[in-house]
Order: sequence, then C-alpha cells, then structure tokens
Amino acid sequence: MAAGGGSPSIVEFFGGEDGYRCGYCRSDTGNISHGMWAHSMTVQDYQDLIDRGWRRSGKYVYKPIMNQTCCPQYTIRCRALHFQASKSHKKVLKKMLKFLSKGDVSKVASEEEPMDSHIEDVATCDFAYKSESQVSQSDLTPLAVDQAERVENEDEDSGETKEEGNVQKVESDSVQICADKDTPVPAEPSHSAKAVHAPPKPGKGADLSKPPCRKAKDIRKERKLQKLLQNQMGTAEGSQLQGDQTFLLQNSKSKTNQPKNIEDFVFAPLPDDARHKLEVRLVPVSFEDPQFKSSFNQSATLFAKYQMSVHKDTPSDCGENEFTRFLCDSPLEAEHAPNGPECGYGSFHQQYWLDGKIIAVGVIDILPYCVSSVYLYYDPDFSFLSLGVYSALREIAFTRQLCVKAPDLCFYYMGFYIHSCPKMRYKGQYRPSDLLCPETYVWTPIEQCLPLLEHSKYSRFNQDGKAVDEGRLKELGRVRVLHKRTVMPYSVYKKRRKGPSDEASVQQYASLVGQTCSERMLLFRS
Repeated sequence: MAAGGGSPSIVEFFGGEDGYRCGYCRSDTGNISHGMWAHSMTVQDYQDLIDRGWRRSGKYVYKPIMNQTCCPQYTIRCRALHFQASKSHKKVLKKMLKFLSKGDVSKVASEEEPMDSHIEDVATCDFAYKSESQVSQSDLTPLAVDQAERVENEDEDSGETKEEGNVQKVESDSVQICADKDTPVPAEPSHSAKAVHAPPKPGKGADLSKPPCRKAKDIRKERKLQKLLQNQMGTAEGSQLQGDQTFLLQNSKSKTNQPKNIEDFVFAPLPDDARHKLEVRLVPVSFEDPQFKSSFNQSATLFAKYQMSVHKDTPSDCGENEFTRFLCDSPLEAEHAPNGPECGYGSFHQQYWLDGKIIAVGVIDILPYCVSSVYLYYDPDFSFLSLGVYSALREIAFTRQLCVKAPDLCFYYMGFYIHSCPKMRYKGQYRPSDLLCPETYVWTPIEQCLPLLEHSKYSRFNQDGKAVDEGRLKELGRVRVLHKRTVMPYSVYKKRRKGPSDEASVQQYASLVGQTCSERMLLFRS
C-alpha cells in the first residue's frame, strides 16, 4: 500500500442526471454517468475508487450508471503474473523484433487491434471539459489545526455520537487517517488475488515461489540481457533494473519445451547490425521533470497527429491546451513508499522512442495494486507495428517488473470492457482477466461473466444473491466535508448549512465512493 500522510483528496461531486454522446453506439444522450472533479487525489483513494467502477479522464473522475447507460462499461483487470501471450500477441511481438532487427515492414493489418486500445477516454473527454471546476485554489486550502479541532469537537459538545467526535484532525496541512480496524477496504485484493504466488497445480506452469534451475547457457544469456536492458529501458525506467533483472531473467525460457513469455520477446538481444533502436522511457507527468518538459512539444504534436488521423478531430480539438487537460493534468499526488516501486506512484507517460523520435506514448497511472492504462496515442505512420497491442504487452511486462519491489502491485487495469460493443471485446483476450461486479464490487473471472453478458448487456456477476457491497455507506454523518476552508464531518456541516438541504446529493456521493473513501476524501461544499 502506498504511504499516506500527504495532502488529502479534495473533490467536487456533480451528480449524473444528464446524458452525453456515446462513443460506442453513437447515441446522442445515452452515455449516463456520475462525475466529480478531483482537485487532488491520493493514489490509494484512486485505487479504491477504480475498484468501485470509477475512472479518470484528466482531472474528471466518472462512474457509469451501469443499469441506465446505453453501453455498460465494466472495469477489467488482467492478472499480470499469470498472463500468457496468445498466438496473435506473439505475432505482434515477433513483428516488432523483425522490424527492429531487419527493417521488415508488415503490410497486414493486425486482427488483434480493431480499434484504438483506449477509445473510451475519447468518448468521455468532452464532458470532462464541460464539468471543469471554477473553484479558486484558496478555497481548497484547509485552515490551521486549531480551527479544525474546534469544528470537529463541536459535535462532541452537542451530544452527538462518539464516533463523529473522533474524526481525524488536520495537522500541518495534512490529514492523519485512523480507520476502524473492522472497516473493510474495498480496494484490498481478494484472497484469490493474494494467492498469485501459490504453487501451481501440476502441469500449470512454473512455481513462481521457487527459484528456477540455472544452466551455463542461461548465465550467458543473463549477461547479454543485462547489457541490453541497460541500453533499452531508458533512464527513468532503467533505475529499477538492478533489482528487477532477476525477475525478468529468471522468468525467461530455460527449457526448450516451455512456451516463451513476454520478456523473451521484449528483451531479446538484437544483432549488432540491427536496423532500428527502440527505447522505452518512463517519464513522470510533471512540468518540473526535465525529461517531460523537454519532450512536451514533440509529444503534443504526436497527439494532434494521432487524433486527427485516427479519430478525425479538428486541429482545435487537439491543441496543446486540450492535450494538457486530457493527458497531462492529473489529480494524482506523486508518492514514494519504502515498499513501493523505485519510480514511485502517480501518473506517467511511457514514451516509445524509435531512432531518437517518439512514435507512441502510453499514459499510465501507477497505483498501490496495479498499473492502470489511461490512454495510448501513436504515430499513424507506424500503425503496421500494431502499437496498441504492443504497448499493452509492454505494460503487462512492466507491471510484472514493478511487482518484484512492490508485491501487491500485480494487476494490469485496462480500463473498461464493453461487451455490447463488439469492437471493444478484444480486451477480454488478455487472459487471465476479471470483471468487476457492478453491484457488490467483487472481481469475477471473465469466463464466468461472458455467458451472462450474452444474455443481458447489464448483469450482476456475483451469483451469491445474499452478497452485498461490503464497502457501502453506513454512516452519512462521518462523511468529511471541506466548507469555508474548514474540514468537518457532514453531521456538523449539516447544522451549519444555510439554505435548502443537500443531503440527497451528499448521500448519493458517499454511496458511490463508499464509506472508506468518504471518510478520507474531502467533499468540497461552497
């Protein structure tokens, strides 16, 4: 889990009554979702939110109203440590190797990538701009600790419940979180998720909990790969290599009768006379980062080229301002934890440099339990390389790499799976994968979900009829509110509020984010 102790998440909730244009079925008003503007957000809060069906587009965080929207969007994750590339995946990896080593250019379009890998974000970015917050930064800065203490003690003096009197205090512009021991954390991986290191059944692959046998040939291969990794992975991504090489190398093929995994292709040594050089750089999304700043113009130009060619945008739709709001403005606060990855948590651009030029950028969030894919854009001149599929496979390999240092970080989130849109079903081909139940927020293997989705586009995946949302709202009074720069529980704010009641809106917000997040995040009230 990511380290806490930083600034709390601050959000504005907008509700979800209005419908928007759907990018899948082209309905003008069928896309219905709840939304909120995130002024700031911790990586743990965002992890918990996406494990309840939320997703971000820039700083706008939205949750489809699954039983009302025209094309239900189910959160999908791949169990990265158990991922096995399909034949079509391996074709894409081999195609890249041939291009790099020999300059071969395939004229055949990939069947694996019928549409852009992350088109759902294109469909949502319009309403993200419409819902942009107008609140000034000064209104979002909590007051000093003594004032917050007086407000939170106000509830105790009035004879309210003890629980509300124990709400956390603001200390030096940060909030100390003291969750109940019995309070469930929705984003905590399930027991089945934590069993990823368990010994497999006979015939089901290598035992990842034990070191493999070493041969002289493997040791020679390791030396070659060490040199290659240092050259290929870039400075930011390369900072982790020393500890991660063991994982990558030990998982490379040691027996001729074992199938190749992603690392065997991605880190395969190239000949000395290779025609092209591909370098992948992990760059923090921050204008204070020199690599991000120096590559911004090239990256923004590539985004515009991609949007106009693939999505038929006009130049005004994909200028630098739109690029910045959509793919550079992130609410996530960068965090580093002792047990976390070397690069830290937060938002990043994974840049693919071919012969000194950016040809693709994968926008990702690195969170406590996963790498979450946000968007991909690439140079249409290189579409023959199936960069949507290739980048997804690289991101799965990257997740496995991060898991070495951060064992809980073992999932790859691919955004939304839309079964009602046939062209968007390809995400289900990255196996093994799970879909999130829209009612109980438990993960269900996709093989169990598909028959239900064939019968109905909206479905509850949890077949236990008595099961409920364990993270559901239980105490509305404990929801934390930021009002007039003062942090207070909703029970206090409700007494102070003048004008019509907003309880229905706050109740809806807290029900959607769950009890845990509602007690950690600050809901802005004017």
